[in-house]
Amino acid sequence: MPRRFPATPLVLLGFGFLLLLFLVGAGSGDDIQRVHVTNFPPLQQVAGTVSVDGTIRHAVPLHFKEIVVPPVNPGDVSRLIPVGTLEADGFTSVVLALNGQSRGKIPLKSGIVGAILVPDEDPIQRIFLEEGIPQFPIEIKTVALTGVSPYVASALEQSRVGFPRYRIWLYNTSDRTVSANLYAYLTN
Repeated sequence: MPRRFPATPLVLLGFGFLLLLFLVGAGSGDDIQRVHVTNFPPLQQVAGTVSVDGTIRHAVPLHFKEIVVPPVNPGDVSRLIPVGTLEADGFTSVVLALNGQSRGKIPLKSGIVGAILVPDEDPIQRIFLEEGIPQFPIEIKTVALTGVSPYVASALEQSRVGFPRYRIWLYNTSDRTVSANLYAYLTN
């Protein structure tokens, strides 16, 4: 007659071994841990290796330096000073700061320095350049430039970003040329 092994001791031994593996695997929090990734609808598929190297940045600082801005009214679109393009794709907001210094003599006529950011979309740019109407703009202005000091600055202005790119235009309503700096801090 064949000899039967009792199942109870084998089952207990198996559970004991699994418990030991679990306790060894539940070591310190510094150990590599298993992560389960769930794919979402087709727009958010995760494929390949998923890894994070270092700190994840949620902001990018940009600086448009030493832009010479002669006296020009913000309504005179053909004379506004083009600065460049702000690439805002992937960000939800921008914090702007604008400062400047009067070149030469201190201005006799007080005025402000300002920046207008207009979405870089063909229909919006066409209306702005042909009709002088900025649609969906982001704007920032300095305090008035007076005869007391050659320096001028704005407060920090935070705005929501609604387009991937903005063209930047500067103006200066004082009677002297200004050297301006525009700071943009794109954030999420």
